[in-house]
Amino acid sequence: MSTPPSQQEAEPDEELDSALVTARRQLERAATHIDVDEGVIERLKYPTRVEQVSVPLERDDGSVDVFTGYRAQHDDVRGPYKGGLRYHPEVNADECIGLSMWMTWKCAVMDLPFGGGKGGISINPKSLSDEETERLTRRFAEELRYVIGPTTDVPAPDMGTDAQTMAWFMDAYSMQQGETIPGVVTGKPPVIGGSYGREEAPGRSTAIAAREAVDYYGGDLEDTTVAVQGFGSVGANAARLLEEWGATVVAVSDVNGAIYDPDGLDIGSIPTHEEEPEAVLEQDAPEHLSNEEILELDVDVLIPAAVGNVITADNADRIAADIVVEGANGPTTFAADTILEERGVHVIPDILANAGGVTVSYFEWLQDINRRKWSLEEVNEELEAKMLDAWEEVRTEVEAKELSWRDAAYVVALSRIAEAKEKRGLWP
Repeated sequence: MSTPPSQQEAEPDEELDSALVTARRQLERAATHIDVDEGVIERLKYPTRVEQVSVPLERDDGSVDVFTGYRAQHDDVRGPYKGGLRYHPEVNADECIGLSMWMTWKCAVMDLPFGGGKGGISINPKSLSDEETERLTRRFAEELRYVIGPTTDVPAPDMGTDAQTMAWFMDAYSMQQGETIPGVVTGKPPVIGGSYGREEAPGRSTAIAAREAVDYYGGDLEDTTVAVQGFGSVGANAARLLEEWGATVVAVSDVNGAIYDPDGLDIGSIPTHEEEPEAVLEQDAPEHLSNEEILELDVDVLIPAAVGNVITADNADRIAADIVVEGANGPTTFAADTILEERGVHVIPDILANAGGVTVSYFEWLQDINRRKWSLEEVNEELEAKMLDAWEEVRTEVEAKELSWRDAAYVVALSRIAEAKEKRGLWP
């Protein structure tokens, strides 16, 4: 049953820096830099709706467990809700709302005809067999089928889910509707309507953002050192591209820790988490570090590409990189962001840097609607063009208003959202 959020409900504990708290703080700060109606800002603090469902699962041994699933739909003034579905023990309503807000800004920054959505199931995916994951996913699709659709809300992969998950989800939805509807989700395998380059896209856009930032501040990639926290799809693809373009990647990490070589690692020889889970520490390297220590390395570019809230008020003073490029969603807390700005550390925000995922999801959605497949070269060329357009829009605001990159990205996003809301008006 849909549960519209109460305007009177208490805010989460701010000390926890939840995604929702951080997203609202960022919104309020950005609003001070742009002439937007206060009513628009107030509306954007809350989602349109939050769907909470029970998802029963028959285990392989015949027993039944029930898990809680969510789908937060933040804003659709510019188009259908868009955002990932994650399977993770910490999935909850507030997290989904905050992440759906970031998706709204991300789509607007990239000038995509989508709004923001996010959802998932509170579960440890490592506790599931493949057969259990399939049954869970198909049942989740059944529970959500009245609030999703190719012109309503289009999910995608996220933490704990992948292309196969989306294939099961699409198949279940299509069976319910009585026809094949590939556009209900993105991030599918190409053989059933997925787009080439979708899995690599967030890492590719992160690498593009890092390249442009280095160039903007007068650097040369061939003289640039990079550290990447997280060697999953985003971190690994960003690291491999930056190495290919001439940068020296000196450190990478997975959940167990980091490897470090000041002379540069052979990134191409390190398996990604998808290729070989938790393999980073098994590679030869002069030094092993913790996931906390990799953040504090004296490098030119730091890419936090693992999880949220890793750069905090506790360690922001020890961040030695000149540029931080956010590959993960929400890796920098609001307090840390302020400290980094005061220290002159340039932070390229997640809503710009890792927007390649939703951008290529948009391309996939277009391909599904038009029943026309794009080549990998076409996808990468279009992504490069969209990223450079967005970079120039944000750069213009950085220079015109002397803003941080995050504030400038929000100004671009809010300007587009506010104009759309003004033109559409408010339903009486």
